[in-house]
Amino acid sequence: MTEIKQEQLMNILKSVSHPGKGVDIVSLGMVQGLAIRDGEVSFALNINPAEAEMMEQVRKKCDAKLGAIAGISKVVSVLTAQRDPAKEIPAMQSPTKGAGPLKNARKIPGVKHVIAVASGKGGVGKSTTAVNLALALQSLGLKAGIFDVDIYGPSIPMLLGVDEQPGQDENKKILPIIKYGLASMSLGYMMKQDTATIWRGPMVMGAVKQMTTDTRWDADGELDVLVLDLPPGTGDVQLTLAQTIDMDGAIVVSTPQDIALIDARKGLDMFQKTDTEVFGIIENMSYFLCPSCGERSDIFGHGGAREVAARLGVDFLGEIPLHMDIRETSDSGTPIVAHAPDSPHSAIYIDIARRIAEKLRSQKNYE
Repeated sequence: MTEIKQEQLMNILKSVSHPGKGVDIVSLGMVQGLAIRDGEVSFALNINPAEAEMMEQVRKKCDAKLGAIAGISKVVSVLTAQRDPAKEIPAMQSPTKGAGPLKNARKIPGVKHVIAVASGKGGVGKSTTAVNLALALQSLGLKAGIFDVDIYGPSIPMLLGVDEQPGQDENKKILPIIKYGLASMSLGYMMKQDTATIWRGPMVMGAVKQMTTDTRWDADGELDVLVLDLPPGTGDVQLTLAQTIDMDGAIVVSTPQDIALIDARKGLDMFQKTDTEVFGIIENMSYFLCPSCGERSDIFGHGGAREVAARLGVDFLGEIPLHMDIRETSDSGTPIVAHAPDSPHSAIYIDIARRIAEKLRSQKNYE
């Protein structure tokens, strides 16, 4: 098979012109991050936000032209725009308490309520917690979904045991994959496993925004609650999501270790600065339960998240143990709440989900 080179792809894209300017999109410098790997092409179109609807048609035209090349198996493209610094919220500026969602925050179509699950650092079990909480909310009678927003390290495909790609409806909207009754979407569904995502910030945000708006979340009925599995940390991606998606509340996951708690405090501070209500902190891997004898050991310490919650004036939602059953069911794509809903471990997630549901119901905008 003849190797496809980037220059060849650029020449194809030169045949696509900007509808309003009559100049090709390559000459205008709109094509960014073009890459090809194992027959998969990815790129971003940097556009004027006011032209988003018009340029969406251009993006689809580009996809069709590149997809027609022999040897191209998939094209992943996004629209992105350079941010206007004047419209950014200063990093240390805190909006007036109780002012409601930020000006640019929008509801996700087909979704009543959105809850973000975040962590200050990676490796604390955030994704495992997020997917089990979504399943626990579902067990309480809420129609739930989960949106894997971790572009660089999507975990939901493995946690739900999904190895298929999502389909589209007659309007080219992406249909979420339903697993265990849970509506789910992840960039991991659209990319090969073990393939690194090497995208700059604007491409990442373009992909997230496109998946948010192009996914038909209510394909199987309107969702009562959508759980966002955010990337770890408090960087540009997390901040922009908090500013653009109307979140009803946020949950921070941490382990008892001091280093994790330091980062958890940063996550809490980020949500407070973007005027997102913090529902509370969960202490994951809170203690180790020996599967043979049942003896408890505080491997990473214990109670640190509870102390941080009390110090910062937010609720402590609960502690989840480090246990082989949770780990094994997660690795096998059958989360513990789906695999063993009556188990003691599932009861912990369900109890936390019940507290979260109560917080949602207490809000003025609850439907």
